[in-house]
Amino acid sequence: MIVLRYALALVRMLLFIFVALTIYGVILFTNLFYKDAKKKMHNGIVHRRTIIRLINIILGVKATVYGKEFTQKGLIVFDHRSYFDPVVILKNLLAYPVGKDEVASWPLIGNVCKTTGVIFVKRDNRESRKDTLGKMRKVLKNGYSILLAPEGTTHIEPTTIDFKPGAFVVAAQLGVPILPIAMDYKLLSDAWIGNDTFVPHFFRCFGKWRTEIKISYLDPIYSDDVDTLIAQSKKVIDAEMIRFRKEWEG
Repeated sequence: MIVLRYALALVRMLLFIFVALTIYGVILFTNLFYKDAKKKMHNGIVHRRTIIRLINIILGVKATVYGKEFTQKGLIVFDHRSYFDPVVILKNLLAYPVGKDEVASWPLIGNVCKTTGVIFVKRDNRESRKDTLGKMRKVLKNGYSILLAPEGTTHIEPTTIDFKPGAFVVAAQLGVPILPIAMDYKLLSDAWIGNDTFVPHFFRCFGKWRTEIKISYLDPIYSDDVDTLIAQSKKVIDAEMIRFRKEWEG
């Protein structure tokens, strides 16, 4: 049984690499026809969505979706379980994700991220955080959405941990809505926490036939008060996380 799971995970990883390399090549080729940096980045974001859609199929993701995917632009916030969270959320949405700086050095994945709109941040570096907020402000002003995990780290707590306020300050100043998303994995072992490394986690998580996930697109939140934005988004996400767990356990 264990051998079969590892074999399935290996096949999926090879398919993942093939798809990512193929579409990454398409991005680099099509970018030759664009001189404008904005058009190149938009091209990358659109092709990234194709990669993500195929990866969800390859990895056996079974997502139960509640609510309607956002059509408006804003600050998309979600609870953080794994590096795989954005792959679920960005299946149909076009947005600039904010990710930790270490991902930029990952083979292949880092290269794809750099050409598809990912904003990298060193969370333990004040200057990097400040620079990231500046980039987010520019993206939001240009009419794109930002995708961010305001907790700043992954965990397996039943509800969200404290939200970092920086992105909410930008949203309040610009008057853009908070677009909250709640998501969770049926098996908490699918979470990527602590000192876990990518390959062992990938084999453990995607060696099973299905990875079951619930995701809720919640009502937009408007306010020019940062504390209100944080409190309301945290409240609605927490309520959904509790509901998900009750449904799975009940």
